[in-house]
Parts: sequence; structure tokens; C-alpha cells
Amino acid sequence: MKRLFDFSLALLGLIITAPILILIAVIIKIDSAGPVLFIQNRVGKSNKDFNIFKFRTMHTKSQDKGLLTIGNRDSRVTSVGYFLRRYKIDEFPQLLNVLIGDMSFVGPRPELRYYVNFYKEDDFVIFKVRPGITGLASLEYRNEVELLKKADKPEEFYINTIIPDKLAYNKTYIKKKSFIFDLKLIFKTVIRVIFK
Repeated sequence: MKRLFDFSLALLGLIITAPILILIAVIIKIDSAGPVLFIQNRVGKSNKDFNIFKFRTMHTKSQDKGLLTIGNRDSRVTSVGYFLRRYKIDEFPQLLNVLIGDMSFVGPRPELRYYVNFYKEDDFVIFKVRPGITGLASLEYRNEVELLKKADKPEEFYINTIIPDKLAYNKTYIKKKSFIFDLKLIFKTVIRVIFK
């Protein structure tokens, strides 16, 4: 049922938002040099790698300066990128990931392989489900970039504090997961984006 819901909603979402997505793509190209989409390797279900799609919100080669985004005003973020990130519009291309089956609307956010290497064996339980566009941990850590900005050592803080905490939320999600619970998390996500 979940896969059918994901596929149907992703397809409908892409059809309805197609004109808006094309407009956003044009604005990104006008705003800064580089591709429209940011494609990055992430870890998904069954601990397998896949490519996640996002609208590009940073200047090209920004990853060479670090994997983490530090604060909403990270200097690597483009002017249009700031707006896209603020309202989670940069995540829209992940409807493609949902459509092809790499992701679900709700589930643990897919992590970079580099950070998955810090997981403990019992953390791998989260790979029993498809990663999601939103989820319990995503909602709890919606201000993650600002927390990293306040940290003296952002990389260490992310590895030693945020990752274990997010994993705990993801494990809770797996225990509680149901179609109704997913709908509640989607509703909460929409409300928080609108009233952010």
C-alpha cells in the first residue's frame, strides 16, 4: 500500500508541479553558473547506494569546501538557493527518486556513505525501509544547519551528537511506522514548511 501511495502521489506531484519546476530550473540557470540539478550519492534501503536529486542551491564545487552546510547563510549557498532551501523547494526533484523506488515520502533521511561508516551494527536496522523525503528525525532536526553553525567543531558535533540522535528517531519511526503515522508526518512537514 505504501509503495502504491508513494508512486501515485509522486507521479501526480510531478505532473501538477511541472510548470513550476521548469520555471525554477530557468531561475537557477540565470542566478548562477552550473547545472540545475545537484546529484549526490546517498545510502538507501538494504544499505545500497543511489543517486539523490535536488535543485542545486550552492555554487559549483562547493563540496570541496566541506560536506556539511553550516548555517542558513552558508557563503556557498546561492541567493536563489537560500530561498529554495528555506521552503524545502530544493527537495522537489526527489519526487523522481520516489517514482523510481529509491525513496519514499516518509522514512529516514538518506545519509552520505562517509557518515554511514560511523554507524554501529545495530544502527543498520534503518536500512530495512526506503529512505524518505521527510521523517521523524527530519522534523526534529529541521534547524540542523543552525545547530551546526553554533557548534565549535561542526563535523565532530554532527558525528558524535546529531547522527546518534537522528538514528534514535529513525529507529523509533521503524517501530511505529504505519500508513496513518506516515500521513501525520507528511501533514506536520507541510505545516512547518508553510509556517516556518
